[in-house]
Amino acid sequence: MPSSLESRHNEPRRTLILTGASRGIGHATVKRFSSAGWRVITCSRHGFPENCPWEAGPEDHIQVDLADPSNTIDAIAEMRDRLKADGGRLNALVNNAAISPKLDGGARMGTLDTGVEDWQHVFQVNFFSSIMLARGLLEELEAAKGAVLNVTSIAGSRVHPFAGAAYATSKAALAALTREMAHDFGPRGVRVNAIAPGEIDTSILSPGTEKIVEQIPLRRLGTPEEVAKIIYVLCTETGSYVNGAEIHINGGQHV
Repeated sequence: MPSSLESRHNEPRRTLILTGASRGIGHATVKRFSSAGWRVITCSRHGFPENCPWEAGPEDHIQVDLADPSNTIDAIAEMRDRLKADGGRLNALVNNAAISPKLDGGARMGTLDTGVEDWQHVFQVNFFSSIMLARGLLEELEAAKGAVLNVTSIAGSRVHPFAGAAYATSKAALAALTREMAHDFGPRGVRVNAIAPGEIDTSILSPGTEKIVEQIPLRRLGTPEEVAKIIYVLCTETGSYVNGAEIHINGGQHV
């Protein structure tokens, strides 16, 4: 009788597709899943950076402009082709890519400052690409009884001092989309959840964030690694009966 270790070795390799992998939460998520033995296919607007810490390299990186629907459709076809090596199975899709344009000097863009083109650009990247990817990869997700994880934001539930109106409303829409997807994908055996990070210590923090920290019950910023841990839980067996949830990761800031 094979040992439990041998049984695990005989299981199909688990695969994650992650958008917005080049920094911050995405970067930490790649490292978390890679350390657990997952194959990670990363997606971003840029080519594979030579200084990245994971071993997969450019053969598991797809350069895609999620602001371009046609380019996104082409990327989905490439993803499906690459997944054939794993039996056409996808265990997790993490929609992490997002943009938040600023005014000159880094000022917040409100509803009166945001042009129509900016609204459309932000929603294409932050919202529409998520459903495009999930629908385009549904067959592979269904084959693995996989999970979709959408990254929303605390800005989706309140006016934020730094996040702009287009970013905030796209994240609110993504939270609603998560519920709709959980309802529709669930009968296919695919779970769909979201995480809503608060102030996370990354390179894109806005000046003045230290004032927000004073209002957070834990009195500190979160780390990308803390967010990545929750993403991992929601994409693995530990979260096997969690569907349609949005998990706050903000040190209590939402209370």
